[in-house]
Amino acid sequence: MGSNEDAQSFFNKATEAFSQIKNTDEGPWLVVNYGNLAWLHHHLGDQAESEAYLSKVNALNKKYPSPSQEELHPEIYAEKAYTLMTFNGDINLVADYFQRAIEMQPDRVEWNSWHVLALLYASNYSCSSTGLEDDIFKKMRIAQEQDPENLYLAAHYLCQRAMRGESVKDEARGLATKVLRSPVGSYSGLKPLLWLYGKHYDEAIDLAEEALNNHPDERYLKRRAALCYKKRLLCHNSPPTKSMLDRAVSLHQEVIALYPDSSLMRKIHLAAIYSLSHDGKAKAEQIYQELLISDLELAGQQVLFNSYAKYLHFQKKDRKMSIQYHMEAAKIQHQSYFRKDSIKVLEIIRDKGRDRMCGEIRNFLANLQEP
Repeated sequence: MGSNEDAQSFFNKATEAFSQIKNTDEGPWLVVNYGNLAWLHHHLGDQAESEAYLSKVNALNKKYPSPSQEELHPEIYAEKAYTLMTFNGDINLVADYFQRAIEMQPDRVEWNSWHVLALLYASNYSCSSTGLEDDIFKKMRIAQEQDPENLYLAAHYLCQRAMRGESVKDEARGLATKVLRSPVGSYSGLKPLLWLYGKHYDEAIDLAEEALNNHPDERYLKRRAALCYKKRLLCHNSPPTKSMLDRAVSLHQEVIALYPDSSLMRKIHLAAIYSLSHDGKAKAEQIYQELLISDLELAGQQVLFNSYAKYLHFQKKDRKMSIQYHMEAAKIQHQSYFRKDSIKVLEIIRDKGRDRMCGEIRNFLANLQEP
């Protein structure tokens, strides 16, 4: 980290996670929280505050000793899992930590619920079928029956049922009513419901706007609403209305201002939305030109080059420059979806053999080094 803004972001996310997941404000799980805070203050240069939190960690370890020298306290395993999940850590490690906690304290219903969700995430992130999908689905059903108040789990369970062809629209509407009455946050259940409404009913925007109407100043809801508009505009073939475009632009501008440290992808989305209208094409080009001269890390450059290559191809009809930027994205020694996508595009052009740059592409790919 290293700045007050980063620290504030950390505290906000931690507060959100703890307020929604924990049912108590005292216990060995605080070892993880205080350890995180000690690390944070150390990186912010506040050594005294860091040492104060380390003292709290030591006191808690004495008050809540681990069952054995080989194992941590089950609540510490669970809190490590919560923390990793909140900050997009290794999802397989999340599942492992929850499994260890459950083995030591099997009566904790909420741990089982989040363990099942971690297994679901791990399965979703896998590049191929794990063969465990049916088993996870059964575990989700049991967990949902045991933990009916977990709206986040309930929403994911509905998504899984819908993916299997079940009709769940009435249940989804009932669950949405509960979610909209609940505190706003990442684990309220709104995110999976928006996916369900968008994927199966084309009503995600309506749900997002309803949530925003209830909480008009919540930046999390503005971010989710902006994503709904982006998906609706960029992933549907039907022409957008001016009012929808205007609303999408307005939301993206707000979200960019609210999340300045993670605005690259949102600026790219905004450019894509602008490019959908004749009046917005100049603004789209302006956004890309500003990004191209900005100081981005290599991973960010790769995202930008890949996105700009697509923009050049589909919006500007400039195949040559599009190919050049796909090459620029592929050259960056950072393994990512965007690099793979650019390489795939180049391979398709090479294999078709119709473009005058095929020879150059062939040589480029033959000499391309892997990260």
